[in-house]
Amino acid sequence: MESSQAHCARWRSERGAAPPKKVVLADDTLTADSAYRLACEGTGMLWRGDFQNARQLLQAMARRTDQVPKRKRKKAAIPAPLVEAFNRHRLSQSQRARTLGMLLIECTSDYQIALRRAPDVQAACSEAWGVADSQAEPTTSTSVVSLRELLGVTSAHEWRRIGVEVLALGEAPGNRIHPHYGVFSPVRGEYIPLVATAHLPKPTKGQTDLTAFDIGTGTGVLAAVLVRRGVARVIATDQDTRALACSRDNIAQLGLENEITVVEADLFPPGLASLIVCNPPWLPARPGSPMERAVYDEGSGMLKGFLAGLRAHLEPKGEGWLILSNLAEHLGLRSREELLALFESNGLRVISRVDAKPVHPKATDATDVLHQARSKEVTSLWRLTAMPTPER
Repeated sequence: MESSQAHCARWRSERGAAPPKKVVLADDTLTADSAYRLACEGTGMLWRGDFQNARQLLQAMARRTDQVPKRKRKKAAIPAPLVEAFNRHRLSQSQRARTLGMLLIECTSDYQIALRRAPDVQAACSEAWGVADSQAEPTTSTSVVSLRELLGVTSAHEWRRIGVEVLALGEAPGNRIHPHYGVFSPVRGEYIPLVATAHLPKPTKGQTDLTAFDIGTGTGVLAAVLVRRGVARVIATDQDTRALACSRDNIAQLGLENEITVVEADLFPPGLASLIVCNPPWLPARPGSPMERAVYDEGSGMLKGFLAGLRAHLEPKGEGWLILSNLAEHLGLRSREELLALFESNGLRVISRVDAKPVHPKATDATDVLHQARSKEVTSLWRLTAMPTPER
């Protein structure tokens, strides 16, 4: 209710959050303590004040969220198994996101924000949510989104505009990948040099050129790296709509449409290849939101699917390259023995393994709750091939 009138709007949440059951109006007179209390109670605050003041309020709420009470500090000081620390961390991050998601912003049907000092978010929102529907019903012509998610949308727009430099793609300026909103960005790129330097298999007998599959292509970065290495033809697959659009855009910008074909598929395309590359989500845990599917692979579903289908799609003497971090092993989510058993049960043997240490900041951050595991993390490229068929 506002000015004694009922108002409706479309709720937007890319992380799958439910709309707050109660919403109150808020402006520049709201204190951070009051805002934090309302958020903890599950009350949404629809902002009617200055936009930049709302950003400052969100930062103040975040500081209060990150203040750990003494009782929790004492509990955290007691050594706990890493898998328990991991689960606690995920729970606290989920609670943090839910609390900070209670500060709400209204957007018009064409993605404008009618607040003082509000930025122009039309391009960013159109990229994330699609072109605004000018024929929308009056009750859904406006949208409400958490300020936290809106800032994520605008940040993703900047990443897409500027792009991420990938040295393995050659000299600037033609070596940038432009990630779309909701598509995993190659900012943590220690796995890319592994693909750029690993020994390539030879084309199958009777062929002069190498054909490769890139399973779960995402931005298309690995498919592009393979072509830059001399692979003549790459079929890149994905089943996420945003990833398909993102990879096609990047391949077009790099001028590789003749070498790379992007197809919608659940893992493998039809046919055989001499090289099949897959970089699945590294942690076997349930995603807490659609946005986490690039990180968490519930039940190791994609990993198991790739290994189960690899042999049937390899040319004779072909190779499958599995790119996987051992962070799950250090967290107690999956053992090395389980991984090796998956190789063997699917008729695969290891040719070799190439390792790389992570270079992202968390790997050396001793204050991170998962530092004990992150400090030991190694990203590996496993070169796999089909075991010989036993002779009868």
